[in-house]
Amino acid sequence: MPAVGASGVSGGARHLLDGWRFLRRRPGLLVLGIAPALVVFLVLATAWVLLALHVGDIVGWVTPFADDWADPLRGLARVLLAIALLLAAALLASAAFTGLSLLVGEPAYERIWRAVETELGGPVPAEDGVGFVETVRDAVVLTARGVATSALVVVSGVVPVVGPVLGIGAGVAINGRALARELLERPLQSRGYDRAATDRFLARHPREVTGFGVVAQVCFMVPLGAVLTMPAAVAGATMLARDLLDAESAQRR
Repeated sequence: MPAVGASGVSGGARHLLDGWRFLRRRPGLLVLGIAPALVVFLVLATAWVLLALHVGDIVGWVTPFADDWADPLRGLARVLLAIALLLAAALLASAAFTGLSLLVGEPAYERIWRAVETELGGPVPAEDGVGFVETVRDAVVLTARGVATSALVVVSGVVPVVGPVLGIGAGVAINGRALARELLERPLQSRGYDRAATDRFLARHPREVTGFGVVAQVCFMVPLGAVLTMPAAVAGATMLARDLLDAESAQRR
């Protein structure tokens, strides 16, 4: 079912830029949205730096079978695995970042969401639809999915050359869609969509959801990108949800 005004992968991705444009006109909301994201980022970044400082020792410990390989092959295999491990950790941090930021910054992101709803017009839902318990649960689920995706990237890292590339590509796609679902959940559940209905709705718009999620995920993997992008992603997801809902409503008429 095509979506009017949000068609295709590029249409979904465009909404992240629309989120940035919205917040550029409201610097107060931008600062408000950055604050909780920055706190979470500093915690996760510290953990990643500690991993990077010890990644050589970790790779050597998990690849004793390579000790007898010829030096160029042994070195290449361990370098590729180290890169895969660090990128997998970045994917995991990104998944955990989203859930934790939404949990810590719930009041801030609700204000951004409501401001977007108000600007787009029409009735603003009276209830936000996402309670504290659900937010905690979603944060745990998103982090668990990030663990699984990171494991895929690490395992693929032992396959020479193509393994890390394929693993990282799959990880970005999987985590990107999960990220989009998490961000789209608020505007949908506030309109009475339960988890099953939300999943069915997103399944009807796979390209738009994937386009938005993958672009946001790539931005999240850039240093400090997650902190700066998180408020725009909340705003952009609200706009995307509204476009998709309006498109379905127009097609039913």
